[in-house]
Amino acid sequence: MMLKNSCIAFIMSILCYSCDSNLVFDEYQTVPNQWNKDSVVSFNVTPPDSTNTYNLFLNLRNNNSYKYSNLFLIVEMNYPNGKVQKDTLEYDMTAPDGTFLGKGFTDVKENKLWYKGYEKPFVFNEVGEYTVKIQQAMRENGKVDGVENLEGITEVGFRIEHSNTN
Repeated sequence: MMLKNSCIAFIMSILCYSCDSNLVFDEYQTVPNQWNKDSVVSFNVTPPDSTNTYNLFLNLRNNNSYKYSNLFLIVEMNYPNGKVQKDTLEYDMTAPDGTFLGKGFTDVKENKLWYKGYEKPFVFNEVGEYTVKIQQAMRENGKVDGVENLEGITEVGFRIEHSNTN
């Protein structure tokens, strides 16, 4: 069943990719079984230019094994010239009634989450390769230590789109 759902999600991604003219970069990495708190998902990107503006997204696929209403992530962007920008971000994963947010026809839901560009379009102002690193930072209420192995996140992705202000 899980393989069937992954195949359906993959085919849907290809269909969406082929008809999306704003798309610059879209890549996923599979999270095997559980996302360990020390496991970093990394994407290397060489933007097409350093003058246009972009919207950056974190894409997550989750299944019914995800047991939280939100998600905390630590996202680090390493610029070509050595600058590092690190953010701790929180995203809602469910509606108030507990229904998963995101899109999908099966038990796998895909969430397109804003990273940069929602307030002001992002400019890759340095020429060269950028690295984006994503790590889960979940904690349970009342506990100091983070969730060691987060269940229910099946894939983590990074997406770049042309902003509409170009």
